[in-house]
Amino acid sequence: MPSVHVNLSDRSYDVLVEPGLLKSAGKTLVDSGIDLGRVAVITDENVAQFHAADLLSSLKSAGFETTLHIVPAGEGSKSMSQVESVCREMIRGGHDRKSKVIALGGGVVGDLAGFIAAIFYRGIPFVQIPTTIVSQVDSSVGGKTGVNVAEGKNLLGAFHQPVLVLVDPQTLRTLPDREFHEGFAEAIKHAAIRDESMLADLAALDPSDRDVPADLIARNIAIKARIVEADEFETKGIRALLNFGHTIGHGIEAAVPYGEMLHGEAISLGLRAALFLSERKTGLRPEQSAKVLKLLEKFHLPLVLSLSITTDTIFQKLSTDKKFSAGKIRFVLLDAPGSATLSSEISADDLRQAIEHLRTTL
Repeated sequence: MPSVHVNLSDRSYDVLVEPGLLKSAGKTLVDSGIDLGRVAVITDENVAQFHAADLLSSLKSAGFETTLHIVPAGEGSKSMSQVESVCREMIRGGHDRKSKVIALGGGVVGDLAGFIAAIFYRGIPFVQIPTTIVSQVDSSVGGKTGVNVAEGKNLLGAFHQPVLVLVDPQTLRTLPDREFHEGFAEAIKHAAIRDESMLADLAALDPSDRDVPADLIARNIAIKARIVEADEFETKGIRALLNFGHTIGHGIEAAVPYGEMLHGEAISLGLRAALFLSERKTGLRPEQSAKVLKLLEKFHLPLVLSLSITTDTIFQKLSTDKKFSAGKIRFVLLDAPGSATLSSEISADDLRQAIEHLRTTL
């Protein structure tokens, strides 16, 4: 099976990618050297109905003792109140510092479960089993965990690397169309910042085909892994390159009630804004931007910002974003497809122009 090793010294782990892997998860955990014991499976109500039974059966057959913790689906579950609720459930279920957490779901579940694992009894191991495009190609790797507050996304959290990531592309078959398509914003981002050839590979996909090639998922994971290895805690400016499209995208996502706009949909708008600024600041050619925009359109992602989302509201959310450093924005731009750079030369006026550009049609 395709696999990617994330080399982080004593925090290293493997990402395994194989269709059907979910049903053999228990054996795979044992084969990977994970000790038997108590496991808390954290998932959401949508994923649970499709995949929880298969995972629990596999874990039980391998000799693990399990408890199942189901949270409401959606971004609203990334909250401190939900963290407390699940932690208390786990304590009542007999879990302690020798237990493990398995995150079964998309980015919301992975961020929530990872944060719970980071703080439960001051930190216990966890395994990621991502079930969406966003989580399979991006958020399940890298160790960023956290929850949201009213002031912004992911402002409370911790770095806590998983001990193993199991990616089963067949889980994508159960996703609604909108949730399936939104994840390709992250794959398009990876191609734009590090692998121009992947743009053509993504263009060759049929957006209605749920059998996404395992090797394409693994290529995305490898891009993320190499960047994380070079800058695990985002202190060198390298990992920040993964934020291409996310500065304004996160501002847009936070400017509406959580869940009203999916993460990938907001990032699609953020990518268009970043391309606009790249043309003006780093010389990206319009035809190069158009190639990325055409891909976003292909996967039915939004590129025009609603007039109901005001620029002032987006700016209010931007001001608390983690991408601000000492009051200055760190903004990712493209020099060319496959080549990204981090700039501190983007002004508030530049950001306003980029947001207003999103209100124009292509």
